[in-house]
Amino acid sequence: MPTDPKKIRNFSIIAHVDHGKSTLADRILDVTGAISSREKVEQFLDKLPLERERGITIKAQSVRLKYLSPRGQEYQLQLIDTPGHVDFNYEVSSSLRACEGALLVVDATQGVQAQTVANAYLAIENDLAIIPVLNKVDLPSANVDHTAEQIEKVIGLDCSGALFASGKTGVGVLEVLEAVIDRVPPPEGDPNAPLRALLFDSWYDSYRGAVVMLRVMDGTLKKGDRIKFMATGRHYDVTEMGCYNPHPVAIEELGPGEVGFVAANIKSTEDTKIGDTITSFHHGASEPLPGFREVKPMVFAGIFPTDSAEYENLRDALAKLHMNDSSFSFEPDTSDALGFGFRCGFLGLLHMEIIQERLEREYNLDLITTAPSVVYIAHTKNGQTVRVDNPSKMPPVGDIETIEEPILKLTVHVPAEYVGPTVALCEERRGTQLGLNYSTKDHVVVTYELPLAEVILDFHDRLKSASRGYASMDYEVTGYRADNLVKLDMMLNGEPLDALSIIVHKDTAFSRGRALAAKLKELVPRQQYEVAIQAAIGAKVISRETVRAIRKDVTAKCYGGDISRKRKLLEKQKEGKKRMKAVGSVEVPQEAFLAILKLDS
Repeated sequence: MPTDPKKIRNFSIIAHVDHGKSTLADRILDVTGAISSREKVEQFLDKLPLERERGITIKAQSVRLKYLSPRGQEYQLQLIDTPGHVDFNYEVSSSLRACEGALLVVDATQGVQAQTVANAYLAIENDLAIIPVLNKVDLPSANVDHTAEQIEKVIGLDCSGALFASGKTGVGVLEVLEAVIDRVPPPEGDPNAPLRALLFDSWYDSYRGAVVMLRVMDGTLKKGDRIKFMATGRHYDVTEMGCYNPHPVAIEELGPGEVGFVAANIKSTEDTKIGDTITSFHHGASEPLPGFREVKPMVFAGIFPTDSAEYENLRDALAKLHMNDSSFSFEPDTSDALGFGFRCGFLGLLHMEIIQERLEREYNLDLITTAPSVVYIAHTKNGQTVRVDNPSKMPPVGDIETIEEPILKLTVHVPAEYVGPTVALCEERRGTQLGLNYSTKDHVVVTYELPLAEVILDFHDRLKSASRGYASMDYEVTGYRADNLVKLDMMLNGEPLDALSIIVHKDTAFSRGRALAAKLKELVPRQQYEVAIQAAIGAKVISRETVRAIRKDVTAKCYGGDISRKRKLLEKQKEGKKRMKAVGSVEVPQEAFLAILKLDS
């Protein structure tokens, strides 16, 4: 029997990175008795090895808990622990659609940070009941009053009912659960209406095919039912249903407000679209649920297998991983230097790094990733508009009228003493200041307009260095703007290396070209002839390095006699090297590409 919706509470934990979401989730699991003392590990819900190594949440995890209130009533709590990093914002937004409430966790020692604000606004957009929780109150440096004041001034949430907790010691966790029961509304839904369930996560299982995680809004879903995916029109028979508590448990049916996973022998990974509505094949709903806003990749990079025979395996791996993380995109791509591969779009650099590592670990692939770039829009002189997500697709220099680049609005939360270095960094990256507000006397919100290309490479690292690790940032892309941009080509004996083409601002083109040429000189193997390495903008060469030839000593046997004998041998060698250069081509080893692509900007 499905649980009575009045006894269900669906809520999410949202916060900035490292503010204690996963640790608080651990204590909630303890209080509800979901795991035994033998099973206890820190950040229990962070299942991926990468999450454990890096100490961050990458995938949102959903768990069903039974909670017996001190008032003697039993409730079913559905907790979703979400990531905090800006690159995994899509995970947060899809998880919040399955909830009625959210715990906004704020570290009482650090106060409000950039992702605290971004995630709070996401929850407000979804009309969720928000409960502020001031975490880490057991630490000597915790300043509860100051943090509550920041939440009220920066986010605009009333903190008169804020809760004080410690995910480490378990202080205040019972009060948090009682607040969830009292303040989060129970789900609404008609059990007799046609089935409508929101698909908010999916993954691939070698034995069961595609498995989907869904939240039932209306109607009832039972094992054996024939279901239909409204986006694709495909239909399947439900073979298995279950929920996590936190271990997978088989169940027979799901009612309104309940969350669970469903397997139905879904072989095609294209059928499980995040945000799709699942309904009954017979007597299904006519109107789908509002889906999620389509996510647009911000950063593009080529992913190529080091062994071209692994191309098919890479394609399968990308399709399976795309089910589990629909916020990245991929399409086939070819490169003269690296062969066949894929052009992939990501939400940010950390997202790109995580996807690459997951491909290498979970699917045992050896990969090369090209330098990340953003999407440019080139306007040609004959009125055409070209979308450029790969520098090699840029039209010839002579045909270009203007090049537009994506512009973002960057919000940096920083202590007052580090405002100077933060502003200097933004100015250095071609930023335009939009605002500088003191939300409290020692907490400043700096707002800048910056080109996305200036932010994706090492901006976050530089910002952390400039602020001793205290600054936090959030950004949103606001549009496109034309600037003095050029395509920088790297050439080897006059042949362009497409994998190393980049689009840069004209002011930095010379220094970037010189750095790349110097790096390439170290890595290109010496040949029997001289190799010219050039950085060029169109036909204009702006930097050059030369790899000296390996020269055999052809005069070694001439130990005396007329000088013309030696000259004749040297001239003969020179002619031979000329012929070699005319027909020879320089093979750049893939290790060299790998090293150059890791070159710091």
